[in-house]
Amino acid sequence: MQIEFNAKKRELQGTSASRRLRRANRVPGILYGGPDKPQPIDIDHNELYQHLRKEAFHSSVLTANVEGAKQMCLLRDVQWHAYRQIILHVDFQRIDAAHKIHQKVPLHFVNADIAPGVKTQGGMVQHVLTELDVSCLPKDLPSFIEVDLKDLDIGQSVHISQLAIPAGVEIAHHGEGDPVVATVIIRGKADAAEATEAAAAAEASAAATAASLEKKAAPAAPAEKTEKK
Repeated sequence: MQIEFNAKKRELQGTSASRRLRRANRVPGILYGGPDKPQPIDIDHNELYQHLRKEAFHSSVLTANVEGAKQMCLLRDVQWHAYRQIILHVDFQRIDAAHKIHQKVPLHFVNADIAPGVKTQGGMVQHVLTELDVSCLPKDLPSFIEVDLKDLDIGQSVHISQLAIPAGVEIAHHGEGDPVVATVIIRGKADAAEATEAAAAAEASAAATAASLEKKAAPAAPAEKTEKK
């Protein structure tokens, strides 16, 4: 998927300059990496906001059009306002078509509704992983990796080794073994586990409250009197 966004070179830097940009509906950012020095940029807030609503923008190779000069890059970081839907800053990393990149790719789970463990056995799908770290050339980067659940019975799982990985893509898994991606569990057990966790949390909260009240109610220790000689 080809996704391109427009940006301008940002000459003025610092807190005051960034505030002025945000008041003008622009988002300050940085484009770094590769042989060139980091380039401060700013982007139209509405354009960037609409891009960020799309899953593919977070995991695809992007094209930054900086005043007519186009560069391939990856989204690396987004800073949001604490409680408003306002983007404060964004980071992009330049990439080279001839060198492999590392990127997290989302997992798309399909056919859960027809899995025997769900459809006829009353189970539910538990997603253990929702994304995978992959290594590949930019041209081979997939927008997502599909996880087919159609054959799962209760108690069965899909592991990383069972996924259909596109050609040219390697899973950059750093742990040991063959991690579970998704599994079908008994719905009652899931509800019981959630209830147990909630009860434990409530018990811990009640104990903390009781301890706090007891501490407040305890009389203060009398001050020791100094004996005069």
